[in-house]
Amino acid sequence: MINLKKITRPALILDEEKCRNNIRMMSHKAHSSNVLFRPHFKTHQSHEIGQWFREEGVNSITVSSLTMAKHFADNGWEDITVAFPANRREYAEIRELTNRIRLNILISSPEHLSVIKEITELDAGCFFKVNTGLNRSGTDWDDRNRFLRMIDETGKSGNLRILGFLTHSGHTYKAKSKTEILQIYSDTLFKMKSLRSLFPESEVILSVGDTPSCSIVNDFTGVDEIRPGNFVFYDLTQHRLGSCDSNQVAVAVACPVVDKNPDKQEIIIYGGGVHLSKDRLLLADGRTVFGQAVYLTETGWVYPDDEVWLKSISQEHGIISASNDFFNNIKTGDLVGIIPVHSCMTSDLLRVYHTTEGRIIDDFSPK
Repeated sequence: MINLKKITRPALILDEEKCRNNIRMMSHKAHSSNVLFRPHFKTHQSHEIGQWFREEGVNSITVSSLTMAKHFADNGWEDITVAFPANRREYAEIRELTNRIRLNILISSPEHLSVIKEITELDAGCFFKVNTGLNRSGTDWDDRNRFLRMIDETGKSGNLRILGFLTHSGHTYKAKSKTEILQIYSDTLFKMKSLRSLFPESEVILSVGDTPSCSIVNDFTGVDEIRPGNFVFYDLTQHRLGSCDSNQVAVAVACPVVDKNPDKQEIIIYGGGVHLSKDRLLLADGRTVFGQAVYLTETGWVYPDDEVWLKSISQEHGIISASNDFFNNIKTGDLVGIIPVHSCMTSDLLRVYHTTEGRIIDDFSPK
């Protein structure tokens, strides 16, 4: 059980049972479709939580930085993809890791490749980053000439092994419905499958990985691996998208109540942007919110009968617009829980888990 009396400042509460169930669910979905499950560890960044994945048969992982790759390599993970365009300035770290583990790096364009292939003494697998609609990085899916240039130049490099094509359809996070998420996944699948023809006589890996589509899609036929990350905790955004039920959200931030304003029926909490991030959610009625308030218990949290929202935040402050019942049930000095809009950012900010089993997990990846 959680010792709430010992929490004096904003703290991240982790429901271990929900988290393990989320891991088991996604692992089973990947296994059922006969695809490799390479989960993204940037959400939890913890050795112990990583062990929960091992218990479900996971051996290959994704991270977002070389620092994180080293953190998990030190814990025995030997097959790691860094799903961020390789940074030439970190050439020493790239070489060191390729001497220890099976490291896979990301190449986003022919121009990017021309710099990365100059790193000597490098034996790494590489994925070509494909832009299938997010428009953040990577080569446009239909620019075959640029892909053919990359394939040719990689083959000549002598120190990079082509693994296949990787994309992140993060525009699913802005979808308005499950139907739209499925449409984006179908579009992504079509675009990625068209790239197989660039390797007509070779095996090629097609890797996809956003949590909304991986949560809603049940059949991953046509791709070879999935890399979701946020599903391990889920959050308010995923719940509103329909990617999960509220009882699958596995984290909440415990925030001390420092004052109440009865004239405005507002609760002021110690919990702001430096704890929750400034990610926001637009509700159907046009309001912008920064989290959802819940009652904390020794075993987790309970949702109020009426939805209660964190209406604004600054660096340390948060202001809850409370219902009558919630305002009357909460006293100054109590703790309230906030379901984060984006659990990845919130976890990275707080970096310590207080589990519902009464333990502290603080083996977070360094910055």
